[in-house]
Amino acid sequence: MISGERRANNANRAITNGLIALHIPVPLTTVQWADEYYYLPKESSYTPGKWETLPFQVAIMNAMGYELIRVVNLIKSARVGYTKMLLGVEGYFIEHKSRNSLLFQPTDSSAEDFMKSHVEPTIRDVPVLLELAPWFGRKHRDNTLTLKRFSSGVGFWCLGGAAAKNYREKSVDVVCYDELSSFEPDVEKEGSPTLLGDKRIEGSVWPKSIRGSTPKIKGSCQIEKAANESAHFMRFHVPCPHCGEEQYLKFGDGSTPFGLKWEKSKPETVYYLCEHNGCVIRQSELDQKAGRWICDNTGMWTRDGLAYFSASGEEVPPPRSITFHIWTAYSPFTTWIQIIYDWLDALKDPNGVKTFINTTLGEPYEEAVAEKLSHELLLEKVIHYAAPVPERVVYLTAGIDSQRNRYEMYVWGWAPGEEAFLIDKQIIMGRHDDEDTLQRVDAVINKKYRHADGTDISISRICWDTGGIDQEIVYQRSKKHGIFRVLPIKGASVYGKPVITMP
Repeated sequence: MISGERRANNANRAITNGLIALHIPVPLTTVQWADEYYYLPKESSYTPGKWETLPFQVAIMNAMGYELIRVVNLIKSARVGYTKMLLGVEGYFIEHKSRNSLLFQPTDSSAEDFMKSHVEPTIRDVPVLLELAPWFGRKHRDNTLTLKRFSSGVGFWCLGGAAAKNYREKSVDVVCYDELSSFEPDVEKEGSPTLLGDKRIEGSVWPKSIRGSTPKIKGSCQIEKAANESAHFMRFHVPCPHCGEEQYLKFGDGSTPFGLKWEKSKPETVYYLCEHNGCVIRQSELDQKAGRWICDNTGMWTRDGLAYFSASGEEVPPPRSITFHIWTAYSPFTTWIQIIYDWLDALKDPNGVKTFINTTLGEPYEEAVAEKLSHELLLEKVIHYAAPVPERVVYLTAGIDSQRNRYEMYVWGWAPGEEAFLIDKQIIMGRHDDEDTLQRVDAVINKKYRHADGTDISISRICWDTGGIDQEIVYQRSKKHGIFRVLPIKGASVYGKPVITMP
C-alpha cells in the first residue's frame, strides 16, 4: 500500500514532468545567452573556455540577434573576434530562438573547412548545443558537412557562395555571409550573393541577414557595397580618459594632429593623441565600457545594440538596416605597439600598405585610377629615342616625390624652346628614413645617361619633395650632393610663395 506522502510526491513529479513541455524559457538577448552558455573551442581559439563579450562586441552581437533589425553589416579588420561572434550568434539562434540558419562561405571548400574547424568543435564544447545533437561524433543523416539538423528540428546549413545552386530551395530565418568581400560579385551571372541569399529569408516572420568581412578594393568591394545600402554607419566612440571628450580611434598620419603617434624607429613609445585637446592616451587608459556607437550620417547612437537614441538623446525605433565598423586598435588581442610594427613592415612591401589598410584598419583600399586607353592607342603615342638621351637634349633635371614607403624620381631632358623629353623613371621601394633606401636614391641621383653623341650626361638639378616625411632627411641629402644641385621643395597653394626651402 502506497502512503499518502508517496502519492503526493508521485503526483508532484507527474505534474512537473507534464508542465516541462509547457515551460517557456526567459527571453535572453544575444549577449546574455553568449555570456551564459557559449564556450570557445581550443581548436580555433587563442583563449579557449567560457566566452566573455568585449565592450565593443556587445552592440554588434545584440544587433545581430535583435528581431527588429533585419540587416546587419560589419566592416572589420582582423583580430576583432568576428568569427567567434558569428558562431555565438548562430548558437543563440539555434538553441534559444529555434531559428533555421544558412551560413555562406566564399567557396564550397571553405564552407567544409568552416564546418569541421569551427562549427563542430563549438557544438561539442557548448553543452546546450550538444544536448540537441544526439548524433554528434557519428555518421548520421542529420550530421553532414553541409547540414546539422538538431533534435529540436532546427537546421543549420553551411554552403559555398560560388555556386548559384546553393542559393536555391532552402527556406530559413537567418542568412549569414562570412568574408563577403571574397565572394564573386555576380554568382554565375544570376545576381549578387546578398541578393540571391536574402531571397531565402523572405518567408520568415523574423528575417535576418548578417554580412561581415574584411574589406578589399574600394569601389568593387562587396561589404562596402552592402554597407552603403544602409542609412546608418556606426563607429565606436570612447571617452578620452583625461578630458572626457568622445572620439572614435583613427590611425592618422604624420600630418594629422591626432591618432597613433610614436618616436622615430621606436614603436614601443606609441600613444594616442586626442583629437579634441591633444591629450596623450596610453592603450591601458582607455575605458571601452563607457563607449557608445554613433552613426556618421545621422548622429543616432546606441550602447547595447538594443536601445537607440537620436543625436538629441530621444529614444528612436531600431533601424531596419545598420552597419558597424571596427578595427584593430580596439582589440585586446593585440597591442598598439604591434600595429606600429605592422605599419613599418608594410612600408617595405609594394603591397604591404594595401594589406595594412584592409586587415589592420579595416578599410577598403583605394587604387589610383587613370583613364583607360586601348593598347593600340598607347603604342601610337610612344616616341622611340635613338639613344637614352636624344640629340636635341642639352640639360637633365629630375624631381623626387617622397612617400613613406618609397621614393619616385622622374628624369627630364630639356632641348631649345623648352622642349621636354622623359628620360627615366625610378621607383625606390623602402622606408623613407632607412639608410639603405636613401643610399639607393643616392645612386639614382648620380646615375649617368648616354647621349646621342656618345658622351655621358649627369642630372644637373634635382628638386626633392619634403612633404609627408621628415624634411631633415632631404636637407641632409641636399648637403651631401650639393645644396644647389639637390633642392628641397614643398608645394604651396598660394601663388608666388617660394617652393624651395634651402637647408
